[in-house]
Amino acid sequence: MEFSLKPLLYFLVFPGFAFTAIVGLLSSWVDRKVSAKVQWRVGPPWYQNFADIIKLLHKEIIVPQGSGFTGFLFAPLLGLAGATLVSTIIWVINLNPDSGFVGDLIVVLYLLAFPSLGVIIGGSASRNPLGGLGASREMKLILAYELPFIIAVFTAVLKVGSILLGDIIGYQQVSGIMLRHPSCIIAFLVALICAQAKLTLVPFDIPEAEQELIAGPFTEYSGAPLAIFKLTRAMMLFILPVFLITLFWGGMNFHGWQILASCLKYLAILVFIILVKNTNPRLRIDQAMKFMWGPMTILAIGGMILAVVGL
Repeated sequence: MEFSLKPLLYFLVFPGFAFTAIVGLLSSWVDRKVSAKVQWRVGPPWYQNFADIIKLLHKEIIVPQGSGFTGFLFAPLLGLAGATLVSTIIWVINLNPDSGFVGDLIVVLYLLAFPSLGVIIGGSASRNPLGGLGASREMKLILAYELPFIIAVFTAVLKVGSILLGDIIGYQQVSGIMLRHPSCIIAFLVALICAQAKLTLVPFDIPEAEQELIAGPFTEYSGAPLAIFKLTRAMMLFILPVFLITLFWGGMNFHGWQILASCLKYLAILVFIILVKNTNPRLRIDQAMKFMWGPMTILAIGGMILAVVGL
C-alpha cells in the first residue's frame, strides 16, 4: 500500500493551515484598517497581526491553579483543527468539485462548531468566573444562531436536490448562481447575519464583551494558547465567507479572470461584516437569542418554503 503525502500537504500547506492562516491574518488586518478609517484613525501596518502572533508564541504559557489542565490546553487546538479541516475540505472541493464525499456538507457544518466548542471548553476549564460566564454566553449564542444558519444552508440543498458541496457548485456552474432565486437571497442574508454571530463580532461579541468581562473565555490565556485562539478567529474570518460563496455565489474559482471575481466576492462579504461590526451596538445575550429564534428563524423558514415551491 503506497503512502501519499498529498493529503498531508493539503492539510498543512495549501489549501489548509498555512494558506488559511496567512489569508486570515491579512483579512483581520483589513478589518482593523477599515475599522480605523471608520473611526478616523490610521490603523496598523499590514504585518501587525503576524507580529502579534509571533510575539505571543514566544511568551510564557501560564496555566491557572485549579484549572482543568488538559481541557485548558486542548481547547485552542480543537478550534484550530476544526477551522483547518473546514478550509481544506471547502477549498479542495472548490478546486475540484468531483473530489467531494458523501455528506461533506454535514461534516463541514459539524466542524464549523469546533472553534466555538473550543472557546466553551477553554473558558470553563480556566476556573475563572469571567471565563465561565463568557463560556456560558458562547454556549447560548451557539444555541441561538445554529438553527437559522442550518435552515439557510439547507435552502440551497433543497434547490439543488443534493447534500454534496460538489453538486451545489456544479449546479451553479450550469444553471447560474443561487442568488438569482428569491429563496436563496433570503437564505444568504440569514446565513450572513449568523456568520457575524459565529465570528462573535459586534453586535454579537457577547461572550467576550471586553467592557464587562475583560476578555471573557480568554481571560486566563497567555502565550501560545492565546495565539492559537487569535489565529483561529482570523482563519474563521476567511473560512465563513468562502463557505457562503460556495453555497450561494457560484463558489471560488482560480481560472483566468475568475480569480479577480472570486476575490471581489470575498472582499464584498468581508467589508459588509466589518461595516456591521462598526455601526451597531452590542446586544445582550437574551436579545441575541430572541433575534435569532424570532426574526432570523422565521425569515429562514420563509426562504425554505419559497425554495420548496420553486422560487
